[in-house]
Amino acid sequence: MATCILGICDGSGFLYDEETNTARDCTCRPQIIARNKARSLSAVIPERYKDVAFDRFPITEIDPKIVAATRRFVDRIDSNLDAGRGLWFMGPVGTGKTTLAMLVTRAALEAGRSAARYSLPGLLSQIRKTFDTGSHNDLLERLTAVDLLHIDDIGAEQTTPWVLEELYSIINSRYEEQRAIVITTNILDRETLCQQITERTVSRLTEMCDELPLLGHDHRLDVRVA
Repeated sequence: MATCILGICDGSGFLYDEETNTARDCTCRPQIIARNKARSLSAVIPERYKDVAFDRFPITEIDPKIVAATRRFVDRIDSNLDAGRGLWFMGPVGTGKTTLAMLVTRAALEAGRSAARYSLPGLLSQIRKTFDTGSHNDLLERLTAVDLLHIDDIGAEQTTPWVLEELYSIINSRYEEQRAIVITTNILDRETLCQQITERTVSRLTEMCDELPLLGHDHRLDVRVA
């Protein structure tokens, strides 16, 4: 049975006045609409990341300042999503970017918010399929409506005009609608990233997200040695 995430209505998104036989929108209704539009998007936390926590490896090995900034974001997840604020994790392979991003995505889902998570190559693959079904605009609308969009490996896809335009469309739509985004990229140098995904896309991400650089070695090698 549906319940109101704010504890106000009966979960329908409406408040009913029996005396006047009228209804008005509950404060939760925009979130219900966003959640309905986000249906069919990839919101599953992969098995590898289901048990991640701030007090567990590899989070305990990451720069405490970066971890603290992520925790502050998670602690205020509703207000950050409402304001369209996001996080941008950047750094070499294996430094914990995706793990931190997963903590944010999980926090959004646990708060009853809609979320979608993709690797950029996987997202582009989904977009390509929509051209066969004529559902491209519908997918873009869903990607815009979801409360939190989490995209891994920005800059990892081979650059083509089509890739650049699709990525820009997604980022720009969320920018205009003030929707939160969490991204990870292996590219630390801004100029290099601009060359990879265009300056206009990087500019919007810079305004939307707090940048959190992760430096250090590949933590996956620690697991292998252990």
